[in-house]
Amino acid sequence: MCGITGLLTKRGGTRDALSARVRAYADTLQHRGPDSHGVWVDAQAGVGLGHRRLAIVDLSPAGHQPMVSSCQRLVMSYNGEIYNADELRTNLEYAGRTLRGTSDSEVLLEACAQWGIARAVSQCIGMFAFAIWDQHQRALTLGRDRLGIKPIYYGDIDGEFWFGSELKPILQQARVRPRINADAVQGFMRHGYVPAPLSILEGVYKLPGGALLRVALDGGPEVEQFWSLDSVIERARAQPRDWSDAERVAALKDLLLDAVGKRMVADVPLGAFLSGGIDSSTVVALMQAQSAQPVRTFSIGFSEQGYDEAAHAAAVAQHLGTEHTELYVEPAHAFDVIPRLPEMYDEPFADSSQVPTFLVCELTRQHVTVSLSGDGGDELFAGYNRYTFGDMLLTRIGCVPGSLRNLAAWGVHRLSPGTWDALSRILPARVRPGGFGDKLYKVADFVTASPDAVYRQLVSLWDDPSRVVLAGQESRGVLWQQDRLSQLDGAAEWMQYADTLTYLPDDILHKVDRASMAVSLEARVPLLDHRVVEMAWGLPMRCKIRDGQSKWLLRQVLYEYVPSALIDRPKMGFGVPLEHWLRGPLRDWAESLLEPFALGVDGLLNVDLIRERWREHLSARRNWHYPLWNVLMLQAWRQRWN
Repeated sequence: MCGITGLLTKRGGTRDALSARVRAYADTLQHRGPDSHGVWVDAQAGVGLGHRRLAIVDLSPAGHQPMVSSCQRLVMSYNGEIYNADELRTNLEYAGRTLRGTSDSEVLLEACAQWGIARAVSQCIGMFAFAIWDQHQRALTLGRDRLGIKPIYYGDIDGEFWFGSELKPILQQARVRPRINADAVQGFMRHGYVPAPLSILEGVYKLPGGALLRVALDGGPEVEQFWSLDSVIERARAQPRDWSDAERVAALKDLLLDAVGKRMVADVPLGAFLSGGIDSSTVVALMQAQSAQPVRTFSIGFSEQGYDEAAHAAAVAQHLGTEHTELYVEPAHAFDVIPRLPEMYDEPFADSSQVPTFLVCELTRQHVTVSLSGDGGDELFAGYNRYTFGDMLLTRIGCVPGSLRNLAAWGVHRLSPGTWDALSRILPARVRPGGFGDKLYKVADFVTASPDAVYRQLVSLWDDPSRVVLAGQESRGVLWQQDRLSQLDGAAEWMQYADTLTYLPDDILHKVDRASMAVSLEARVPLLDHRVVEMAWGLPMRCKIRDGQSKWLLRQVLYEYVPSALIDRPKMGFGVPLEHWLRGPLRDWAESLLEPFALGVDGLLNVDLIRERWREHLSARRNWHYPLWNVLMLQAWRQRWN
């Protein structure tokens, strides 16, 4: 992976001054590209491109960036990997293009010069974010891969157009730093991430996945989608495939073998994350099936009961014959990471699995430079508990008259969650859910809600962000588009759709990108090969959820390599015992960020509400660890960057 940045300005200035600015921007991204750096500027046009390189394919100077096309028309700064570069190279050579090196960067650039940017990226299998300056048309084009695997920000900063892989160039180098976007803070309080297209800074945005943005010297930005999930779904509905289960299993297996195999090409050591779950186990199994040597696999474990998957990962690794490395994390390891999070995630980010994700990336980077992961399997094959739970709940709720639902909700709220916890002790321990009172309150809220509201409640950390953030207005995107529900195959598929457009790029992929890049590790996600995505959206729901079991079709592929006994168990999130840590070893740190003056210094937050939640959490009357973690990550970010 790499870091890209640059600007387009009408202010003029010397070549040396512009080069120095762009170099300073790029140097803030050194962790993304420690192997080399480069700057290209045209002072007369007011454009500068910067690059930091993590060398993965073609380690020679021929892969150096920014790169100029052989026809001298295009200049590119690029972050990513094109996995079908060899096929595209053959087509380019047939068309008369002469390539100097073996890097995929050069293939992408020459393809854009030969066929045009939109046509070229539509032929690419891979993950990417890039900036291309057209010296003839005097226009800058930014592009992002279909699923939003690689990040790119852009915006008008003090009258200049800026772009970058992260916000650090602006946060560290801008002459005028933009203000905090209160609308974005409201969205952050709901989700634990800043929802696209917003960023935490006013006037700075995230480019959507599958999009190209063109900025000319004589005009404003224009956005074009070269790929969209809506188009994929429409094509799948218009051309359904009448396949048997066996045909679908075979087709998915062949496609996944190709997707994984393409991502095993590298000129540096390569391995894989292995949690022992279905997604990562499938990726590792298909890697090992195509490797003459044991695949390097990596996992971490926690000693706290209910958070440890290391034993499951070790069992899968032993069965597949991988060269497995694991690390059992002590609380001290995690506590050392937490102060680094605002630097790593340069806008507020509050998915607490960011801690173990960084730790497994750090462990992996000690041995390899590239690692494959299983991210995306839950969204594509309906793996999250909320899909089965939400669909079942909505189906059953619909059979109950509204008056009875309202009465049931009223009855639940007559007792506190703590009282319900106490009453639940009459149930056998094996069937008694943890946090019974909190879960019952959430169910009570569901029974009176519309389907889209049920989903929002399932994914919301603060149900009403306007109560905790006293400025701004939450923007309403995909999660409020109830009309889309009628066009999809039930509530579960609508949740998949919403997650693929929001939670996947803004949380999961953002988390992995920042955690891996913090240690200069390239993470590849074969399940998000766009061909796999398009096939998955052509599947009927019974191939995803069958007899109450999620990921049915993906499991059938995995069972050819790993026995079901090693895989079939309740889904476990990649989390940390945050609830207990905030009452114990993290209490003093949290208190320093949640004390009234720190919370109320600029009037943005509702101090009384947050303090009330903090007191309730410390007393164990309610478990508010997730919404409190949101506030803590915002406060830690403001302490570092504001």
